[in-house]
Amino acid sequence: MQVKDCIVSAPGKAILHGEHAVVHGKVALAVCLNLRTYLRLKATTTGKVCINLPNIDTFLCWDLSELKRLIPYSYGKREEVKLLDAELVRRLRDFFGVTNGNLDTCNMATLSFLYIYLSLFGPGELPSLTVSVWSELPTGAGLGSSAAYSVCLAAALLCASGAIPTPLKEWDHTAKWCQEDLEQINSWAFQGEMIIHGNPSGVDNAVGTWGGMLRFLAGKIIPLSRVPLLRILLTNTKVPRSTKVLVARVKDKINKFPSIMTPVLDSVDAVSCTCEKVLSEMTSKPITGEHYNILEELIDINQHHLNVMGVGHPALDTLCQVTLARGLHSKLTGAGGGGCGITLLRPETDSFVVQGTIQDLQDRGFDCWETSIGGPGVQQHSPLSIKEDILEILNHY
Repeated sequence: MQVKDCIVSAPGKAILHGEHAVVHGKVALAVCLNLRTYLRLKATTTGKVCINLPNIDTFLCWDLSELKRLIPYSYGKREEVKLLDAELVRRLRDFFGVTNGNLDTCNMATLSFLYIYLSLFGPGELPSLTVSVWSELPTGAGLGSSAAYSVCLAAALLCASGAIPTPLKEWDHTAKWCQEDLEQINSWAFQGEMIIHGNPSGVDNAVGTWGGMLRFLAGKIIPLSRVPLLRILLTNTKVPRSTKVLVARVKDKINKFPSIMTPVLDSVDAVSCTCEKVLSEMTSKPITGEHYNILEELIDINQHHLNVMGVGHPALDTLCQVTLARGLHSKLTGAGGGGCGITLLRPETDSFVVQGTIQDLQDRGFDCWETSIGGPGVQQHSPLSIKEDILEILNHY
């Protein structure tokens, strides 16, 4: 079959407000990061399917005849899907020798790729192609790297299968899909996330698909149509943590001190709702210093909430102290207990202040980047719109 080459990208994500409280029925605001994962799909005539993941040092190829045998008997082409196909998952796990459920990063990434590939193309003619992926996102840092990968896979393979159109025109450098196509991309990306995480919330892949900011409440995900692009510093403390352990810690504290912790959760909810209101104002009225004053206060308040919940860490305290010394405001993002934090930058924040803060944090052993939140979701690109160094990596494989 004829497969068109394409390049796509999808962003990572951060939680602006509401982490942990969202587990207990409160509002959380998730935003996309302008750190992206890029995927290049190239049609070949080798009779093989190859995937190149240089971030995790993974380079694999399979013969089409080998993959054809994995497709369950009487398997129909699946352009829309809600649940994982258990038989195909079982066959792929057998194929990788991971039937005991222990999947490393390489296994998860390749299993997700082959699942979407075989689901979209089986039982017809399997196309020969090579997929190469490069990400600006660190893995395992709670920044949605796996979801950005899954969104890229879904978009590229749906285009290659003809299930959605290729939106890029000759005069475009970047292009987005229509709402219906984005819903298909999100649905398949969620499949990839289920392969990788088992029972994901769906927030990460939704952010990667739609970009901007999402409101998450009681399992319902609502993309917000307009949000301002905000400058931030993103800091990875590189302190490992277990989301499962931290979620359980918060639950235990709520059970132990319900009369104390319930108002804390209500207050976090109010922070999220107030922040949403301020960001909405910033897209409909002239942006003022007072808008940023409120956003900074909300960041400080929510960071104290998270410490009360027991998900802070000395490394995150250091982040807050270092940035506050330069007049900047920070909070953890995600599970806490280490991991990552975000620092709001005003439009007028001097580059000298930014670079000095980054250096101070790097001197303490943290990784730190200046980036932004609230940008676009999944996009298709022409080679001209890709950073030269990333395009060189994608073209190398």
